Amino acid sequence: MIWRAVLLLALLALAAVYVVWFVEHEPSPAVELVVFALPPLLLALGVWRHRRRAGFWAGVLALAWFSHAVMVAYTRPPERGYALIALALAVAIVFAASLPGLRARFGRRRG
Repeated sequence: MIWRAVLLLALLALAAVYVVWFVEHEPSPAVELVVFALPPLLLALGVWRHRRRAGFWAGVLALAWFSHAVMVAYTRPPERGYALIALALAVAIVFAASLPGLRARFGRRRG
């Protein structure tokens, strides 16, 4: 169940990155925080409470977070560091969310 711990920590770290990023770079970050920081926090709560769909939705939303991070890293050099951290965390979220399904599909068969 290490994938659950990795997923939980990556979601919490991503929310923290977004909070620091938007508080530092936006004059009034309320909307950005609701759109970017709240979903990883809610998904982390779902993962912590062993909700099966939380991992799925974390993987789906991580694709959007990945795309956003690539766009920002490419177009806004002052924010590139935050974007690259968010990009790495989004990749970690996708892999951690996908690991149970990959193990079920490609793992060793018993019996």
